Amino acid sequence: MDEGYGIEAASKLGFAQEQVFKTLMADTGDARVIGVVPVSGHLDLKALAAAVGAKKASMADAKTAERESGYVLGGISPLGQRTRHVTVLDASAMQYDQILVSGGKRGFDIGINPQDLVTVLNAVVAQIGTW
Repeated sequence: MDEGYGIEAASKLGFAQEQVFKTLMADTGDARVIGVVPVSGHLDLKALAAAVGAKKASMADAKTAERESGYVLGGISPLGQRTRHVTVLDASAMQYDQILVSGGKRGFDIGINPQDLVTVLNAVVAQIGTW
């Protein structure tokens, strides 16, 4: 989900942009890591690396993200990925009763309580989004 699509989706679904989250895959050199941040923001790669105890992180290339997640770009869900990765949810999500994340294809979002998402994914919660 790129920023433009996510903002459009938030508007059409009647949610604040800060409640609609995109799922991005990064590479720390040792492993791939999933970052889940609001569509209105950007992933802070240094903060993501720090959240998982790595020195640095860079965005995973598109082919790797699609292969390891099992989803196409723009539709990558934090749930049900082909290869399980450590997931970090931006701390801003915790202020909401419900957030939207991709359901696994472009244009299909699902609502979930952020604490439930953390529980299901055993996710780390950290400030990884920038605006």
